[in-house]
Amino acid sequence: MFEVLANFLQVHWTSGVEIAILAVVIYHIYINLRGTLGARILVGLAVVVLTLTLLSQIFNLEVIGWLLKSLSVFLAIALVVIFQPELRRALTELGSHRLFTSALQERQVIEEITDAVFEISSKGFGALIAIERELSLKAVVETGVALDAKFSKELALTVFHPKTVLHDGGMVLSGDRIVAAACIFPLTQREDLDRNLGLRHRAGLGLGEDSDALSIVVSEETGQVSICHEGRIERNLTVEKFRRRLAELLTQDIHESDPSQQLENQTREPSPGHRPLVSHQTERRPPAGPV
Repeated sequence: MFEVLANFLQVHWTSGVEIAILAVVIYHIYINLRGTLGARILVGLAVVVLTLTLLSQIFNLEVIGWLLKSLSVFLAIALVVIFQPELRRALTELGSHRLFTSALQERQVIEEITDAVFEISSKGFGALIAIERELSLKAVVETGVALDAKFSKELALTVFHPKTVLHDGGMVLSGDRIVAAACIFPLTQREDLDRNLGLRHRAGLGLGEDSDALSIVVSEETGQVSICHEGRIERNLTVEKFRRRLAELLTQDIHESDPSQQLENQTREPSPGHRPLVSHQTERRPPAGPV
């Protein structure tokens, strides 16, 4: 019995490896496509193709079978075009090594960002700040107004003051310097998000899906501070939690925060009777840029 099993494993062990590899690939495809428009397109396309294939096999429909085989190459090209955003995001994450500049690793810079963010929050301003990491944000920078100034709390407060021209958009940091303001960030296409999330939060998530950038969002409605990275959002951060998470993310500290608390921050929904994070009026503003 054991000899038969050993012989079977010796002959067919490669099949097990192939199944494991395919399972991992399918799992990661599901994770990357979950909640996106591309997932619905893929499901619809799969249903159509499988239905036509079954019908052609059952009723021996030679023309439909020939068409399916002939169009398979064009179908593969169409899938690449349809899922271009998801493929770019996956390849970006695969090729990113997250090597940060020494300026961002310095505690002084982290403290300066923390002080500025919570000062903005206390004054009731809204803010969207992206921190460039290994991948360049040149395309995003070109949508805004170019700057070249060292980051400071005073400058950040000036930029995001509601009466200034540059407040309606995102600020981009490279190292410890502000390289642009009033930038337009790509919006996430995910459909599984809290409907109360406004354009600032969706822009922060969208930038994290297209690059390895870290986005900081201050809600103008509630003053709550959030961090967006790798397509995830951590909301309702206190000063200490924000400082710790910023240090961990920018220095790639292997010691992560408490998983249960991190999950709570990422998935917490506003309880009934509480004000939404962003009002529906804010969410319906014209898409001239992230609000």
